Amino acid sequence: MANNTSARTPEQEFQTLQMYLNEYNQQIEAFSRQFQLIDNARMDMNTSIETLRGLAGTTDAVCLLPIGGGAAVRAKILDPDTCIVAIGADVSVEKTNEETVSYLTERIVEMEAQGKRLAETIQKLQAQAEEVGRRLEQLYQAGMGQSSGRS
Repeated sequence: MANNTSARTPEQEFQTLQMYLNEYNQQIEAFSRQFQLIDNARMDMNTSIETLRGLAGTTDAVCLLPIGGGAAVRAKILDPDTCIVAIGADVSVEKTNEETVSYLTERIVEMEAQGKRLAETIQKLQAQAEEVGRRLEQLYQAGMGQSSGRS
């Protein structure tokens, strides 16, 4: 935000501050959506880890396999100790159950760090937006005082 407000009228400063406030709110919204996506992925990975630990060593596990369109079929898991893991850029690798749990745990730690950074960014933006809001309120109150003094 520019500090060169002396050349602007109160109305111009008010409009500029409203624009800043809108931009801050849009950024907060975008970062909040990103935070939610990371949090959802982290929860999915936690669920996967729980499932893999539950499957370890079983020989007759059956699950529901989604086939699309909201439909699923019962499927027997032939080898619960081997997993195919997506590692990015449309690349998947075969890992043991234990390796997969370890990989997912590492990813969760990375996501938690990303989430923490996003939360800090959101807090900073909220503080800046609150400051702009206070300045807008001051300008509004000053304008109300001037207009009521004219009557």
